[in-house]
Amino acid sequence: MDYNQILDLVKNNVVEVTFTKLNGDKRVMTCTLIESYLPAATKDDAMSQKKVRELNTEAMSVWDVNANGWRSFRLDRVTNLVVPETE
Repeated sequence: MDYNQILDLVKNNVVEVTFTKLNGDKRVMTCTLIESYLPAATKDDAMSQKKVRELNTEAMSVWDVNANGWRSFRLDRVTNLVVPETE
C-alpha cells in the first residue's frame, strides 16, 4: 500500500499495524487518525497542531490508542495492516 492508501485507512478506521522497528523488533500497534480519538491541540504538543508542515511520505505519525500518545512508523517497514472487525 502507498502513503495515501494507508492515510485514508487510518483516517477512517482504528487499524492494527504490524511493522519492524529500526532496532529490528517486531511491533504491533493499534492506531488511528479519527478526530474523536485525537487529543485537543495545544501549543506544547506540536503533533496535535494542524499546521502545514513538510509531508514525509516515508513515515506516518498516528495516534496509538493503547499508549494514548503519538507514534510513527516507516511505511517500508510495515508487514501487515488489519482493520479489526467491530461487533
